[in-house]
Amino acid sequence: MTAIKHALQRDIFTPNDERLLSIVNVCKAGKKKKNCFLCATVTTERPVQVRVVKVKKSDKGDFYKRQMAWELRDLAEVDAKDANKENPEFDLHFEKVYRWVASSTAEKNSFISCIWKLNQRYLRKKVEFVNVSSQLLEELPKAEESVPSGESQSVAGGDEDALDDYQELNAREEQDIENMMEVCECAISNAEAFAEKLSRELQVLDGANIQSIMASEKQVNILMQLLDEALTEVDTIEGKLLSYEEMLQSVKEQMDQISQSNRLIQISNTNNGKLLDEIQFLVNYMDLSKGHIRALQEGDLSSPKGIEACINASEALLQCMNVALRPGHDKLMAVKEQQHLFTELRDVFARRLTNHLNNVFVHQGHDQSSTLSQHTAELTLPKHSPLHRDLLRYAKLMEWLKNTQREKYEGLSRTYVDYMTRLYEREIKDFFEVAKIKMAGTTKEGKGKFATLPRKESALKQETESLHGSSGKLTGSTSSLNKLAVSSSNSRRSQSSSLLDMGNMSASDLDVADRTKFDKIFEQVLSELEPLCLAEQDFISKFFKLQQQPTLAQGENTDYHDGVPHSRPVSEHRHSISSEKDIVRQMMNKIFQSIETELNSLIALGDKIDSFNSLYMLVKMSHHVWTAENVDPASYLSTTLGNVLVTVKRNFDKCISGQIKQMEEVKISKKSKVGILPFVTGFEEFAELAETIFRNAERRGDLDKAYVKLIRAVFMNVEKVANESQKTPRDVVMMENFHHIFSTLSRLKISCLEAERKEAKHKYTDHLQSYVINSLGQPLEKLNHFFEGVEARVAQGVREEEVSYQLAFNKQELRKVIKEYPGKEVKKGLDNLYKKVDKHLCEEESLLQVVWHSMQDEFIRQYKHFEGLINRCYPGSGITMEFTIQDMLEYFSSIAQSH
Repeated sequence: MTAIKHALQRDIFTPNDERLLSIVNVCKAGKKKKNCFLCATVTTERPVQVRVVKVKKSDKGDFYKRQMAWELRDLAEVDAKDANKENPEFDLHFEKVYRWVASSTAEKNSFISCIWKLNQRYLRKKVEFVNVSSQLLEELPKAEESVPSGESQSVAGGDEDALDDYQELNAREEQDIENMMEVCECAISNAEAFAEKLSRELQVLDGANIQSIMASEKQVNILMQLLDEALTEVDTIEGKLLSYEEMLQSVKEQMDQISQSNRLIQISNTNNGKLLDEIQFLVNYMDLSKGHIRALQEGDLSSPKGIEACINASEALLQCMNVALRPGHDKLMAVKEQQHLFTELRDVFARRLTNHLNNVFVHQGHDQSSTLSQHTAELTLPKHSPLHRDLLRYAKLMEWLKNTQREKYEGLSRTYVDYMTRLYEREIKDFFEVAKIKMAGTTKEGKGKFATLPRKESALKQETESLHGSSGKLTGSTSSLNKLAVSSSNSRRSQSSSLLDMGNMSASDLDVADRTKFDKIFEQVLSELEPLCLAEQDFISKFFKLQQQPTLAQGENTDYHDGVPHSRPVSEHRHSISSEKDIVRQMMNKIFQSIETELNSLIALGDKIDSFNSLYMLVKMSHHVWTAENVDPASYLSTTLGNVLVTVKRNFDKCISGQIKQMEEVKISKKSKVGILPFVTGFEEFAELAETIFRNAERRGDLDKAYVKLIRAVFMNVEKVANESQKTPRDVVMMENFHHIFSTLSRLKISCLEAERKEAKHKYTDHLQSYVINSLGQPLEKLNHFFEGVEARVAQGVREEEVSYQLAFNKQELRKVIKEYPGKEVKKGLDNLYKKVDKHLCEEESLLQVVWHSMQDEFIRQYKHFEGLINRCYPGSGITMEFTIQDMLEYFSSIAQSH
């Protein structure tokens, strides 16, 4: 260890002007053992710095390198783990805890002892030593404590003992020793002789010092005499100082009196300045100009300039009333008088403003009612923008009223809501009456009663009441609406459309025009309602200042009943409506409470006129709901349209269910052939109509679900009718109808019905093949039976070349059967077959040639099969059919051309 210590001092610490005091060989606790050295060092320069340095060997192992260093002043704690047992582990707590394991307990103890001594000598902040034996923490020698701090900090020994005994020589001492050793030749060769010489010289110097002290006695006596004279002079000076002090004492008393007078004057000036500030504060903040007072008392609230003057005066009054008075101001009589004046002005102006706005509401209401007749005959709603524009001039005054007179503000809110509720109820009712009459008129436009419909308000109301009664609701299937919508003498369709009669309806241009006109009417209704609601909601927010959280009077909160605010105690705050959007929506619900009812009534009328109107309504209503939600998902318009959309979707679902029910109830005549079923054609027309309506619609998913329900019902009921059919074969019913369904789905390219399209094609192909096979067995019936018997014998184990030896299947029997089917008879049988197939198939689908070509292919296949059996079972017999394949092709071609 000594060699290592010497090497570290030489290679690492000497170049850095440091002295190595202690060293310990350690490794980190709990990790792979990589040994290193912890060194305790001090610098040779002042001020002395004490460090703990981590040194490790290089990767090549040929020299040491300095890895990390910590200042001893940063060390907080030394933990030796166990004070009673030998334990090589210890911890050093710097900015984080470092855990070490020493190579031996002795090295650990020596290192900790050195750290303790360095801490005691150089640091003011003492390190805490935990689990360390008291023997290691011995006190420094008392002699050391008496050494001046400057000298003690000069210690820089080579090891722990040198830390206590070694004193470094200064430059002058080193020079004196060198000079002395140069004079004495034996200083280096004979240390004892040199020491004796130094002792003798020291004795000589001590003697000289004693003689010098004894010789200086005379000088000491002279010095003492001088000191006595100095003391006499001091006493004289003290006497003079006492006289001066007495003179200054009187001056001090006079100056104190002057200082006290000045202090009283300063306090008086300060108080006067503060009083002036208070007076200026009250004058500046609690003084209302005469112009503002005149505006509040008698300002014109009907002219723009008068309104502006009242707004400025009300804001100034509010500032004066809300000024933060300083302590004691409220006890001043002038302040009390001003506050009383402000209160009277506030009450007077609030009363004037409330009366004026009430008059404005009534006046505007009369003007608006006078314009209703202009919009009654047209499908438009009156615009309220002039009313809103006139009232918005008072928005700031409403905000002032809201902050000062809560009761009057609430009263105006209730008055406005009640007035607007009655006004909008009349407008919306008349608007929907016109819409219902126009909507019902689409069924008989240009015919009957609606061709000469009067346009006056009284006539409109009379006609509309026959549609929905006094309550505004549809009353049933026997109402006069049926009389208006359907003419008994010239009816084109039943009151509710169905898939069964859509084929006839779509052929009528008038019917298409009716649906288009209905779509435009419904869209116009929604387009008129949307800006009306948005404009009113925007006005309510601005006029009643509901954009921010309202300022509530102390001890009160605000609740809203029937869309208007009411004061209530703070104890009910948890039941209040926290969001001002909710407040606006509640006021809108009160004002427009009739919209949802009227919309539902209009939707019921449209559905009653034509159930397929629900498709138009679903698309239009979904689009308007989507638009309203993008603007404000929580608005009144979005919520109301969303509720109505649920009704429209329910009608749409009921429409689909009704079509399915009518499919299930369809009856086919037993005396005529089936052909293309009416609900199959109806589904085609429905799909064409729906694809036109739902193009780029938001609710495409609802239509896809309806498609799946309808097509499955069509499939099921086609099979049901085919099974019940007596006149037309089952295969023909299935083949024709599924061919029509496949053609429809292929043409429309409805992605959600791709699987059903493939299924329809599969069913069509299967039943076509089945019909061809079943029909072709009749022209060659005996030949078919003969060869079936041949195949049965072969299946039983008879060899094919031995079949001709069977009595029932010998060559003579084969020739006999073949002779029964000469070419002329085959052609005659095929001609009869063609006529029968022609009777089975309908003209609409044009499948006769397809079926005839398939029969030709099947006949050729059977012919080749018979020839193969003859060649295998009757080899060398020379037996052939009476007709060839070429003959068959000519038979089929001539029969098809002849018909």
